[in-house]
Amino acid sequence: MGKRKEAKILTLLIILLLAINYQFFDDKVENIFSNYQIAEVQRVIDGDTIEIENSTNVRLLGINTPEKKELYYEEAKQFLEDRVDKKQVKLEFSKEKYDMYKRILAYVHINDSNVNLEIIRNGYANFYFPSGRDKYYNDFKNAWIECVNNNINLCEKSEDECANCIKLKEFDNENEIIKLSNKCYLSCNLTKWSIKDEGRKRFSFPKYELGALEDVEIRVANKTNTNKVLYWKGEDYVWTKTGDTLFLRDSKGKLVLWSSY
Repeated sequence: MGKRKEAKILTLLIILLLAINYQFFDDKVENIFSNYQIAEVQRVIDGDTIEIENSTNVRLLGINTPEKKELYYEEAKQFLEDRVDKKQVKLEFSKEKYDMYKRILAYVHINDSNVNLEIIRNGYANFYFPSGRDKYYNDFKNAWIECVNNNINLCEKSEDECANCIKLKEFDNENEIIKLSNKCYLSCNLTKWSIKDEGRKRFSFPKYELGALEDVEIRVANKTNTNKVLYWKGEDYVWTKTGDTLFLRDSKGKLVLWSSY
């Protein structure tokens, strides 16, 4: 009987201990198995990066904002600051939790709003899914389309006279070949125009004139430019296998065309 009594007392003590520490264990289990975290934003680093507690950096998923000295860099950073700086947010994780720089990768939510999505909708970022498309891809692409329709900020349509002349004739992402065609009966100066992927890879046109009704190819290779072929140098590859987007902009950084695969 003595042993049975001791066993009952021990059982009661364990139950009491678990009851007292239920919230502690519950929080630990939630942190291990959930795909989100509640955090307070300490500061905004740039348009797509924030810092939370313990000097931990968080890279916002699904978007790519301009870098320093690029058009709309300051505006993108200010937009993010106005929404999350010094506030509590919900970080939602996707396929990968960390990037190569050991930053947390997350969608940032505040007051039932997906901040990442709002940055695109307001024209301060393009959509960006280098690791493959997830459940938010269609929402983010549609937000970009809405931004283009509203003609604001990074989505603002070029007013260059050749913006309606230059068309994408071929986009061979597997062989890293882009072909642009001038559909007009006038010569188009493409000097300082640029092509960019969803990320940071960018091709800037050298001093170049595309004649009326002529085509030009842009290939990824370290070769010498010719009149018909220009080379995107310094890159082993540009277009990702999981899907990507081409953005063509004029010399003022305004959008000429874009195309996804």
